[in-house]
Amino acid sequence: MSNLDFITKLLAATLAMGTSLTYATLGEVFTEKSGVLNLGVEGTMLMGALSGFAVTYFTSSLILGLLIAILAGALFSLIHAFITITLRANQVVSGLAITMFGTGLANFLGKKIGPELNGYNLVGLNLPVRFHNISIPLLNRLPFLGAFFNVSVLTYALYLILPLSWYYMYKTKYGLALRAVGEAPRTAAAMGINVNKNRYLYTILGGAFSGLGGAALSLFFTPSWNDGMTGGMGWIAIALVIFSTWNPGRVAIGTLIFGGITSLQFAIQAAGIRMIIPAQFLAIAPYFITLVTLVFMTINAQRKEGHFASPSALGVAFAIDEK
Repeated sequence: MSNLDFITKLLAATLAMGTSLTYATLGEVFTEKSGVLNLGVEGTMLMGALSGFAVTYFTSSLILGLLIAILAGALFSLIHAFITITLRANQVVSGLAITMFGTGLANFLGKKIGPELNGYNLVGLNLPVRFHNISIPLLNRLPFLGAFFNVSVLTYALYLILPLSWYYMYKTKYGLALRAVGEAPRTAAAMGINVNKNRYLYTILGGAFSGLGGAALSLFFTPSWNDGMTGGMGWIAIALVIFSTWNPGRVAIGTLIFGGITSLQFAIQAAGIRMIIPAQFLAIAPYFITLVTLVFMTINAQRKEGHFASPSALGVAFAIDEK
């Protein structure tokens, strides 16, 4: 295998791996930009992965499975929104509770879904249908870049969603309102913007994206269901929000880097390349680099007396009577 072939296959694996991570990260960008911190991404992704897999397995409908996964993610984030926005509870505690609840519930239902919640164990079952790569003739033969034109419809959708998300956030009045409620909610309220309504909307939207990211795992990347199949991907997504500086236009950069590192270990093993360093090191590399990145960004922000360019009101509850 030539070096170019190896790189092309690595890029293809990176795009497949990074698809679910990109959806989850983008959703959290919208949520945090509105001033709500949601640490429940991991649990929400698992519920999206399970619900999408289960519905597709029993109905053989990928579209229905995808829609149910999105709905499951939205419902879980609605719980978080009610607790943190309406009840004004601590956002960190609520997010951690959502992750623990979602993880436990997904692992339980993955072994019990079926008539009367008894008799079906979804672990290890194969889907009757799944999302496949769709090749664009001629473009898919381009050296190296051809990998971008031989992906699933879920990845192709991101080619439109990412730039549209950037345009929405920075070039429309709705995006301005979104940024306002995350930066200066009292000022936004004084200008007639319904702060809590916007926070509800973008928290639910973020959850829908996380559910979609989970479904991308169980319906495409590894078309199956296994306990904890996200493998901490939700936590990496939260870190990548900081890496992307809360900008949808930079989300793909982070997910390609981290997805590439994760895919590298599989590509090396498939190519039969003997490694000097243990393969286990590459397995933990994404998490290690996440920590290193956050450390360097913290140091850089302190030198500039900044704060990551994070929304000023991130994690701060807002009461209507505080207008």
